[in-house]
Amino acid sequence: MAPNNPNKRKQPSHPISTAHAQKRRKTQDARNIAAQTNDKALKNGELDVSAFVKAREYEIKALELSMGKAKKALSTRAFQSVPRNMRRRTASHNVKKVPKRLRTRASKEMAEDHTPSVTARRRKPTPHMRLRLETAKRLEVLSKRAKAKKNAAKFVGPDETDPTKMVEIATRLPKLKKNTLLAPPKPAPKFRKRQVRKTWLPTHLYHAKRAHMTLPTEPLWRFAIPLTPTEKSYRPTHRASAIRGCVAWDTSYMATIGLEGVELSLQGLLKAVGVEAEVLQGNRGRKWKKGTRSWEGWTFERDGDHRAITPVTVVWRAEEKVDDLNGTDPSKKQGLKKGKPKKRVIVRLHPAAFLQLWDEFIKVAKMQRPPVMVEDLRFEIGSIEIIGPGSTEALLGALKPVLINNKGSHPAGSPESTWIQLANLTNPAALPANALLGFDSADPRLHHPPRNVIKSSSLIAADELLELLADWPPDSTQTSPSLFDRTARLTASRCLPSQKAINRRKGAAPPGAYPDPLPDDPKIPILLLASRPEAKGSQGSWTLLLAWKCVLPVWYSLMHYPLSSGGNPRFGGLRETRQIAFEQGVPWFPGDYPGTKAGWDWECMEREKRKSEWEKRPKGKRVEWESVNLGKGRTGEVGLGWACDWTRLIIGPSKRLAQSEAGAETVNTQQASPTKKKSAEEPSSSSTPTVATNDASLSPPGIYHLPSTLASPILNHPPTTLPEQFRTLDLTKALATIKITLLSRGIPTSCARIYRLPTNNPKLRAQWLSLATPIKNPKHAKQNLPKFPTLPKDAPAHLRRQHLATSLLAPDSLPTRRKSGNDIVPQAGDEDYPVVPDEEDLIGFVTTGNFNLGEGKGTGMGCLVLGKVLEGRGRERALCVVREAGVALGRLGRWEIV
Repeated sequence: MAPNNPNKRKQPSHPISTAHAQKRRKTQDARNIAAQTNDKALKNGELDVSAFVKAREYEIKALELSMGKAKKALSTRAFQSVPRNMRRRTASHNVKKVPKRLRTRASKEMAEDHTPSVTARRRKPTPHMRLRLETAKRLEVLSKRAKAKKNAAKFVGPDETDPTKMVEIATRLPKLKKNTLLAPPKPAPKFRKRQVRKTWLPTHLYHAKRAHMTLPTEPLWRFAIPLTPTEKSYRPTHRASAIRGCVAWDTSYMATIGLEGVELSLQGLLKAVGVEAEVLQGNRGRKWKKGTRSWEGWTFERDGDHRAITPVTVVWRAEEKVDDLNGTDPSKKQGLKKGKPKKRVIVRLHPAAFLQLWDEFIKVAKMQRPPVMVEDLRFEIGSIEIIGPGSTEALLGALKPVLINNKGSHPAGSPESTWIQLANLTNPAALPANALLGFDSADPRLHHPPRNVIKSSSLIAADELLELLADWPPDSTQTSPSLFDRTARLTASRCLPSQKAINRRKGAAPPGAYPDPLPDDPKIPILLLASRPEAKGSQGSWTLLLAWKCVLPVWYSLMHYPLSSGGNPRFGGLRETRQIAFEQGVPWFPGDYPGTKAGWDWECMEREKRKSEWEKRPKGKRVEWESVNLGKGRTGEVGLGWACDWTRLIIGPSKRLAQSEAGAETVNTQQASPTKKKSAEEPSSSSTPTVATNDASLSPPGIYHLPSTLASPILNHPPTTLPEQFRTLDLTKALATIKITLLSRGIPTSCARIYRLPTNNPKLRAQWLSLATPIKNPKHAKQNLPKFPTLPKDAPAHLRRQHLATSLLAPDSLPTRRKSGNDIVPQAGDEDYPVVPDEEDLIGFVTTGNFNLGEGKGTGMGCLVLGKVLEGRGRERALCVVREAGVALGRLGRWEIV
């Protein structure tokens, strides 16, 4: 008989530690719920209601107390209960890194667990830290001596006789450099060595602590650019940009070019680089030339084949009003006295194509009579871009328009008054197309921390906003923005007070009040541009242009604004820019435009990264491109698996292979090692295709980009009836950017191959078309399938056995059951699923692809060769087959020009 042991579990061989026993006892105590019996409530078979209620009350309180104990008895520490964006790595051993409401609990937990805590004052310095402290003290002493000597030199006593000290020398503006590239701003001495081959953005120190930056040795476009925040931000960025909140970027790396000259010369220059004549001289560009709208479009080369360069945003300076010039700088009146006043234009473009467009502007500007002055404004004008339902609210909290002539309020209908009335605007796309606002803003540090903007949810406020958007008073009241004036830009940058001066003014102000404005306060010239995406229902964005050195104060005010929807605005990097453009179905320059020079450089850089990642993988865990099975006896990937191989698509496999082998022989001859030891240590990688050698040095095969305004008319006309302006184009090398939407499951990825429907195999073409044919009534379709004859219910047993044997021996008579379980349409993985077309039907590549959170399915951006698209047949020309690189499975999709 087994011994009567009350303990069911095995007792441990070693004694339990005290800490472990205490923790287990604490957990068990938290899970025990005290209760009372019903004996006291029953007396002689009768229920005592009061006693019964008290017993239940005691049990309810015990239950609540036990729930609270169980919640606190978990292994979650205080620093782990903080939201992810508030967590700090040192919070586990430093109580001050935890929010105040949790510091008591954190200190108690650290005392119970004997966690060593760190205090900066009591910390024993290490030898390296002691050396740094001593160096800092010496530098502080030297700095004080230098400042004292400088102040003594500036002091002018009552008995001073030295004329050099008695005269105050006013600072003058630096000489304007015409048609010359601008040098980057001179950084602070302690950061100068870090900016030898690159330039920091105005908000670099903010982003360097919170984001992954470009490598110090590999800057992008000679800038240190944030790539993505350190915290997880893919889904939060989607929510903030489309549902609630907003996302902001410091886009000061975007290049800006200033043009100045008479109107006819400016029109000739813009027309030479591709601006349409209807926009320059027709009614379409009337508001644009008046300075109340911006224009977005493509620029082209003037000579040669007129290749596309880059998309740009062009803004004209608004005309000066005579009333506004009274009492202002006489230099502004000088233009009105002459017969042909000079006008100014700002051109904003991507830095990847800056030098190419700059050379084009310099060449064309010298041809104009009188010539046009071209000015490099890259380091004079910075920019911030913000998108999301809370973008307008956040900007309103940071930008406070300066009162005109110190009046009590802004004039009705002025840009300042219109800006204040946009508090209820949740989508900048609702504004007039390409609307802009230009005015002067106060220093946001005087209103820091920003307060919530007062918003009204009444129907009257909504009607007033609709009337404002319909009338849009700035079309007639917009004055010349100060941002176009070089003197105003430099004055705003130089007159910004220090943070100490701002703190003194805020300390002298009454509690809870902002400091009073002073006449000497700097005026920050700003220009707000509203953009509207092509996709319907998408969020618009604001682009804020302002002086380079004024970006940082505005940025900090934006990041600390408390949104009415909760939280603060998020910041994004380059990946978030591409993500939002992808979700809105908008191509991103230069990544989605390989037909341009900047796009080709980006493609070469990306393929080198993908190639190095592929080579780092072990041979057993990487894709062997030569052994990819494409079906029907076809093996090997089409072109380079890690690249969008446009050379293979345009030239063909035979010429491409010969060209690559010739380059490979040259490289191998030049880089061959004379020693035998090196050749023995480095085994030959037979799995690497020979066509991959020296690929980055291959020049583009004459491809060029055609914008959607030119590509759409070409596709809408038959090849035999093309207009005369398109007949001279070589469409076999013309690329057009498209958006791809898969009709079934699957996600297109970068470098995926795009095929047209098979042209030489009618059977395979019919199989792919069957996947695109919608089934009107799938229930009836299942009924039309062939069925095996069934026996009556009262059939004898021997007939049933005979029927079963017949069905097993003749399976062809039964309907085939696919692996996917779908009896109507073949799915991926089924035996009768169609294979991908041949290489002759390859028409393009996917440049960006992923799961689109905005549409809830896989989409992609890519490029097609128009010459091969025109060879397609019928209405099915918009259908395509997308195959991921290194995979044999294809997916049916539909493309459209964007």
